[in-house]
Amino acid sequence: MDQAIKRRSFLKLAGLGGAIYVSGLSGWASAAAKAGNAYQDFFFVQLSDTHWGFEGAPNPDARGTLKKAVQAVNSLEQQPDFIVFTGDLTHTTDDPLERRKRLREFKEIVAELKVKDVRFMPGEHDASLDNGAAYQEFFGKTHYSFEHKGVFFIVLDNVSDPAGSIGEQQLAWLAAELQPLPADANIVVFTHRPLFDLYPQWDWATRDGAKAVELLMPHANVTVFYGHIHQAHHHMTGHIAHHAAKSLIFPLPAPGSQPKRTPLAWDDAYPYRGLGYREIEAEAAPKTDFKIVELPVQKG
Repeated sequence: MDQAIKRRSFLKLAGLGGAIYVSGLSGWASAAAKAGNAYQDFFFVQLSDTHWGFEGAPNPDARGTLKKAVQAVNSLEQQPDFIVFTGDLTHTTDDPLERRKRLREFKEIVAELKVKDVRFMPGEHDASLDNGAAYQEFFGKTHYSFEHKGVFFIVLDNVSDPAGSIGEQQLAWLAAELQPLPADANIVVFTHRPLFDLYPQWDWATRDGAKAVELLMPHANVTVFYGHIHQAHHHMTGHIAHHAAKSLIFPLPAPGSQPKRTPLAWDDAYPYRGLGYREIEAEAAPKTDFKIVELPVQKG
């Protein structure tokens, strides 16, 4: 794989979201080989927490940031295999008509992406007030799975329930999805909220996330990517790595670092500070560790 060329491409991302190599995800090569698949490197881009519809001092460029992200991804020398948005596509509104307007506008903006394989999931701002009804009108199912070049991807919905639960029905579905997979299958899970108790006082948890982790634990090669907390964060539950992405709208404080979960203030001297993107490279087997580099948003 020409890592140098791809690395330069990632550096062109304007600090919006994350770009992820999956070629060296732990165990991926062996799982792909067993499945009879040719070994193929690929990468995808993760964007998160765009909060379309938000207006306020924490981001005076609120209506421009998402469009910049689309332009940045489109400018990559090599386009990703697919793109994933990990929730909070839009900002909360009590007005059902306004909610649909924001979802429609968001969809129109991201339709400009060159890559047409774009995966979505809701955040609580999109779905918690109507149990995901409006979201499903525009983007379909809130939980699903798909395979790509030997990797099994699972999208979990831990936001349509306003209480922040996955729910027994979806957990049963997850168990059924995992049951036929070999123990060393490479599995990537996308969620909005963290599956572990990061800081429940700020709603940074999933009420029954431990049940999902318990189902995933028998599998040796599982990685979770999520959003919600508007900052890079890394955590291990046993052998399962969890990686939070930065936001496209405003940064939030470190867990428990201040009395309230209020956005960090915009600083004209350092515009876009706290927003950024993540480059994750996973080198080909036999090395199986991630290399994660957080890079700042670039002005302009």
